[in-house]
Amino acid sequence: MLGFVSPLPQQPGRPQPGRPPSTGHMIVCGDDALARRLAVELRFVYGERVTLLLPPGRDANSPETPLTQRGRAAALFGRMSAAMNRTAGNGNGSTGGGSSDTNAGVEAVRIMEAPEPSDDVLEEAGVDRAAALALVYDDDERNIRAALTARRLNPRLRLVIRLYNRKLGLHLEELLDQAAAVAMPGIDPATLDASTTVLSDADTAAPALAATALTGSSKVIQAEGLLLRAAERPPPGEGETADPGLCTLALLSSTTNDPAGAEGSDSSGDEGPELLPDDRSVAAATGRGTVVLEAISRADPDRPATRMGGRGAPLAQVFSRRLRWSALGFVLAAVALVIVSVLTTEDTLLHSAYLILLDLLSMNDPSEDGSTARKIIQIFSGVAGILLLPLLIAAVLEAFGTLRTASSLRRPPRGLSGHVVLLGLGKIGTRVLVRLRELDIPVVVVEEDPEARGIPLARSMHVPTVLGDVTQEGVLEAAKIRRAHALLALTSIDTTNLEATLYARSVKPDLRVALRLYDDEFATAVYRTLRTAHPQALTRSRSVSHLAAPSFAVAMMGRQILGAVPVERKVMLFAALEVGGHPQLEGRTVEQAFRAGAWRVLAIDATPPADRNPDLAALPPYPPDGGTPPPSGLVWDLHPGYVLRAQDRVVIAATRRGLAELLRRQRTVLPRQ
Repeated sequence: MLGFVSPLPQQPGRPQPGRPPSTGHMIVCGDDALARRLAVELRFVYGERVTLLLPPGRDANSPETPLTQRGRAAALFGRMSAAMNRTAGNGNGSTGGGSSDTNAGVEAVRIMEAPEPSDDVLEEAGVDRAAALALVYDDDERNIRAALTARRLNPRLRLVIRLYNRKLGLHLEELLDQAAAVAMPGIDPATLDASTTVLSDADTAAPALAATALTGSSKVIQAEGLLLRAAERPPPGEGETADPGLCTLALLSSTTNDPAGAEGSDSSGDEGPELLPDDRSVAAATGRGTVVLEAISRADPDRPATRMGGRGAPLAQVFSRRLRWSALGFVLAAVALVIVSVLTTEDTLLHSAYLILLDLLSMNDPSEDGSTARKIIQIFSGVAGILLLPLLIAAVLEAFGTLRTASSLRRPPRGLSGHVVLLGLGKIGTRVLVRLRELDIPVVVVEEDPEARGIPLARSMHVPTVLGDVTQEGVLEAAKIRRAHALLALTSIDTTNLEATLYARSVKPDLRVALRLYDDEFATAVYRTLRTAHPQALTRSRSVSHLAAPSFAVAMMGRQILGAVPVERKVMLFAALEVGGHPQLEGRTVEQAFRAGAWRVLAIDATPPADRNPDLAALPPYPPDGGTPPPSGLVWDLHPGYVLRAQDRVVIAATRRGLAELLRRQRTVLPRQ
């Protein structure tokens, strides 16, 4: 039974009379875990004043939980506040040393409840005075409607919108930016570029989830057509030296190789993972695995995800193996009859083949005047011809059945092995499926709802699909779980993911498993239990909102991140920043700009400012004739003594708090007229 959650201080439903309204605050509107985590990120990492707008009543995704949306948010804020107080008490609350409490003087999160983000509700939340608004409802239509309303009420407002539909998101971003440009003539293009940002939590989390299922150790970030590969490496043995790659991004927790240990998080202390360590820490960390920047390669231009089994309809998909073997036997028998005829009748090869063919089709006259050998051959040919008729009928029926089921879901083939079993084809599962197929990884999908969002995609890609409740007996067996390489449990119900994982592990103890769980405490308990029961198997628990929230928070600060890499239960961010205006970077060498545990400069964009691509996460335009792609302006082999100039743009790896410190120095509120 859950205990009583006390109300948070300073959370009035309406502004207090005589109290001046706050300005420059941030508003988060949503109805699920992403909204709550985003508010936590802004409040406890960036030190912002936050107003959280939630629908009244219980969480639609967790109807069995007795807490309301407000209660769940209050409980989450309470846990984070207690963790922050413990961290500050231990003296580890600052990234830069000294006292830099991000929450000093910042009031508690203000929680409001309203069924819809209407004009009146947004005005009550202070949208006309806010610096940024995040619309992270699970419904795209509601987010679009609220975004149009907010842009009308405050053209200068920075908008961050959660949309699953990518194409619609691009058009909406252009429309809202155009509205902001009309309302603010002469606005700085850089400010306008950050005025509206459309993100998808599914797109943000899918690469990390797919990489976990594929290898459990490789994560890929894309920057201006280049791929940054962050790879986990086990601790070196005695007498061995760990390869640091291009640079060491993180040290894994000391309990990683302990079957009873849990994945490290922000509250793990010295035993947890250490992000962006210095050379001294790396050298002293014996027996700990590392995450290194392993390789950089050029990304291919966008291409559709490949279909399993090829584009056409090969013979193996049209006709069964038994039928193909029968046809081969018939052909060999016909060839043998032709050879025997040539040897015994001294006839030519062509004429013998012609006579045998007529005999097989029962079109030849009886060989009454022929030799005995010729008569015997004709009898055997007639018997073989009788066997040809059922073979032809079977071929027609199988071909007809294949054509009839071409538009239906494909069943897992008998010989399939080494594949990934994906549970759930909702928003997250669909994006992960696309990512796995882009990597040419064989997948078998299990989905209970035949009308799920990703079913048409699975059908078009010819991905084997099993329709059924994964908790029922025989469903995972139909997905060939015994011969699978990994299991990705991505349904929206924690207990379903856990039940499927436990059953799969009972069938195949060494199966790689990555399951989607929301509650951190529950995820830690599950991880520890699975590691203890199956110490030789890889187990990962991931929260989509935990992976996506940093991207939305950075967008609300007017910046864009290139990607988020999970390091156990921490998150490392890759971002592009202008050096100008950041005293921690400007005028310093690359070596001096590095701050252990906070940020590291990885690359510099050598492209002139006027020719730079504003979106480093996007691929540069490729020649229409398929020629050589344009070279990247990013320089990765940096000299430690290079002095960073104000006009430089750099790619950095940063912790959440490190990036918050960099952006906090840049935080401004747009002037009001």
